[in-house]
Amino acid sequence: MISDLSSAIVVKVANWLQDQKELIRLRNLVFIQEQKVSPELEFDGLDDVCIHLKALTHSGQFIGTSRLLPSHYIGRMCVLKEYRQQGAGSQMLNYYIHHALVRGLPHLKLNAQLTALQFYQQFGFIQDSDVFIEADIEHVHMTLSLAELTR
Repeated sequence: MISDLSSAIVVKVANWLQDQKELIRLRNLVFIQEQKVSPELEFDGLDDVCIHLKALTHSGQFIGTSRLLPSHYIGRMCVLKEYRQQGAGSQMLNYYIHHALVRGLPHLKLNAQLTALQFYQQFGFIQDSDVFIEADIEHVHMTLSLAELTR
């Protein structure tokens, strides 16, 4: 049954103004309630300048989101617990990589929670910092050099 759900997950570009309520709800559930991130840290006032993605089930239920800052940082990637490991995160990351390649961006960057380190490494992101604490969670900085992908 999981493979059926996986193939039914679709990732689309979100419109922050139209989808804001659902995207905030997802981030509230994952980051604030599940991971205990403070709302002040989670909602930093930068959402209106980002490219947002939404992951949806075949029935249109919002199950994940992420954003890309103008500085080429991927962030706020989250998927509801019951839908993790089913491809939504991979689809979002593939979208950002394709988006960056088409636009000739030199790199993508992110701060990865240690629990997600291997996930990002599968896409070619390289850890380039020591462990640091962000929102009381261990993270590392990672970079994907897009020049490496175009060779």
